[in-house]
Amino acid sequence: MATFADWVEGARVRTLPAAAAPVLVGTGAAYDLGFGSVPRALLAGGVALALQVGVNFANDYSDGVRGTDDVRTGPPRLTGSGAARPGTVKAAAFASFGLAAVLGLVLCALAGTWWLVAVGALCVVAAWYYTGGRNPYGYRGLGDVGVFVFFGLVATLGTTYTQALTVSWAAVAGAVGIGLIACALLMVNNVRDIPTDTVAGKRTLAVRLGERRARLGYVAMVAVPLVLSVALAPAHPWALLTLLLVPVVLHQARVVLGGAQGRELIVVLRDTGLLELGYGVLLGLGLLL
Repeated sequence: MATFADWVEGARVRTLPAAAAPVLVGTGAAYDLGFGSVPRALLAGGVALALQVGVNFANDYSDGVRGTDDVRTGPPRLTGSGAARPGTVKAAAFASFGLAAVLGLVLCALAGTWWLVAVGALCVVAAWYYTGGRNPYGYRGLGDVGVFVFFGLVATLGTTYTQALTVSWAAVAGAVGIGLIACALLMVNNVRDIPTDTVAGKRTLAVRLGERRARLGYVAMVAVPLVLSVALAPAHPWALLTLLLVPVVLHQARVVLGGAQGRELIVVLRDTGLLELGYGVLLGLGLLL
């Protein structure tokens, strides 16, 4: 029987900052356009958080029933470890998706953007088929594309659009930056799992690139967002607040390129999530100012 702590671990709290960051940047961009809304931002945050938890439980279920999580270097999963029944974990995933859908409908009603309901439905489909279904795209090295699109572009620009009914180049740059750091989260997680994923036939981008190039990819994913902030500086000088994160990025790069393995990469995963949150806070504030 899974404990409350097991369910919290199953929700993968280290990844949850990835849900808040795009909303912060998207809201800052909306205020920059003169149409920010705290209630709509909170609803967008609720949608993003529920989707993130849902995809984490969905991955737990799908990888568990496939046997991908039978041998792990990271924390045990609910399904793979036998702590919870697969059907219960699957139900938790769809309960989270359901909550995201309800909050999304309320947000669309307030904003009058009913066409975004279709985008929300696509987000749920993408979340499930990342590791679910007969031919999951996460097993073919396309998971990073899904993360970039849905947890970067869609989450950030959707937040801005539901408040301002338009988007700006600053919002697009912020969305790309957020998407890249979200991909870095996935990359460091998959670098840690290269040995077991290879055996299980899970061909993530990290597996396809090989360990060295995957580590270099991680560094690029956390560095480019800072370059984008510098590019925004002529029109949005406060975007340079994100340069406060340079020491964090350098430290993370040094650890990853230094060959960190196993549980050391769990710390990197946590710190990358915090890096994404910090980027969201600082760039969102920079755009607002």
